[in-house]
Amino acid sequence: MDEVIIATKNKGKAKEFHALFEPYGIRIKTLLHFPEEMPDIEETGSTFIENARLKAEGIAKMLKKPVIADDSGLEVAALEGRPGVYSARFAGEPKDDTRNNNKLLHELNATPEAKRQAQFTCVLALSIPGEETIYAEGNCKGTITTVLTGEEGFGYDPLFIPKGYTKTMAQLGSEEKNKISHRYYALKRLEKTLQEKGWIGETDA
Repeated sequence: MDEVIIATKNKGKAKEFHALFEPYGIRIKTLLHFPEEMPDIEETGSTFIENARLKAEGIAKMLKKPVIADDSGLEVAALEGRPGVYSARFAGEPKDDTRNNNKLLHELNATPEAKRQAQFTCVLALSIPGEETIYAEGNCKGTITTVLTGEEGFGYDPLFIPKGYTKTMAQLGSEEKNKISHRYYALKRLEKTLQEKGWIGETDA
């Protein structure tokens, strides 16, 4: 495996994957490297795994190359795991972070601080033509605060306080956030799985 396509147009995500694969001499490309007319893969799954698989396998079939796709979101215990796979469109279409955050605060309005546990979850799916799709999951546990705080990050970051911290994700800054994020832990688990399969060496750095 000398090249992997990341099923995203997000340059920030691409940098995280580059940091993982660069020591092994594996090149990273994103959907930005391919024609704009590439059709979008509909995320019709009811779980993070299903949506990640749909994207990874769909794009791998089109490009005939190894593809990594992710699906992620916020799971709130008091809301029985919602918004989950609907995190980006919790308040409906079009997607809007402000409306999503306001809806979350409204639904948790009567929930005491001791019962506002939540976690960010990320599932990565790696589809390689001719191989069985493999998965890696990462989680970042924490609680939902009552007030939007912080200017960094996006999505629910201004409401999420990671376990062991007193600041929201939006106050930590990208460097600190990336060390504890759900995607970081999923990437590390993916790296371990690839090593176990012998698809990358123990270290080529």
